[in-house]
Amino acid sequence: MKIKSRIITAIITIISISAYPQKSLLWEISGNGLTQPSYLYGTMHMVCAEKAQLSEGLKNAIKASKEVFFEIDMDDMNEMMGALKYARMTNGLKINDLVSPEEYNRLDAYFKQNKSPLPLSMMAGFKPYFITAMIAEGIIKCSKKTSLEQIIMEEAKKDDKSISGLESIEFQASLFDSIPYEKQAQDLVMYVDSIESFKKLTDETIAMYYKQDIDSMDSLMIKSDPGTAQFMDLLLYNRNLRWADQIPEQAFKTSTLFAVGAGHLGGEKGVINLLRKKGFTLKPLKN
Repeated sequence: MKIKSRIITAIITIISISAYPQKSLLWEISGNGLTQPSYLYGTMHMVCAEKAQLSEGLKNAIKASKEVFFEIDMDDMNEMMGALKYARMTNGLKINDLVSPEEYNRLDAYFKQNKSPLPLSMMAGFKPYFITAMIAEGIIKCSKKTSLEQIIMEEAKKDDKSISGLESIEFQASLFDSIPYEKQAQDLVMYVDSIESFKKLTDETIAMYYKQDIDSMDSLMIKSDPGTAQFMDLLLYNRNLRWADQIPEQAFKTSTLFAVGAGHLGGEKGVINLLRKKGFTLKPLKN
């Protein structure tokens, strides 16, 4: 399970800033000395199983690529199974140390009312954003959910494609140690207290994703939590800058499909624009 990537997605939602009018999640990378194209695809880390089919365009991009890169190496079982060890706060704090008794009771009641597989007491030492991610996953309206990256990886492995990652789970976990736990805890309380609003925003975001309307998603992120904006460099933009260096390095080696959260693609600071600034041609493909 791609736990840490889900956390990042849950906290920053899916972020795109309007820059290019073409509506597509699938892009071809070419030019600037590349002898063969590579591909960039915007994922949504958790989707309803019945909507997890891959388009013919994406299948063709997988077949045309020699390797597939995700945010993390999903084929490394040691890393994937070790993800939970990064879920706990590093200083021994617990949720009840960070919120008032009344706030804790509201959180506890939410988990009980929604029949959570884990009671809040068993997650008391988890980073609050980890708990927020679990709630965010739970409010997606479908009986069965699946990881879109998992579906892509299974398709890639049919043709023995090599699987790799741009980051490690340890690195992704470290991002949340850079955000004060007190801030995370207050965001968690706000999320639960405003859960109906977040359900609506989640529905709107998912609808926009399936319309491939990445240009409309930024406003939803801002509505969901204006306070998160102060951490956008940490959670999003600095990572985009690193990827904009890593992607060409790999693309010059061999044709590669890069499948990352759709929120990383758009906008002035998005991966698409950063690659264009480096001289590459980014062309939207039918998806």
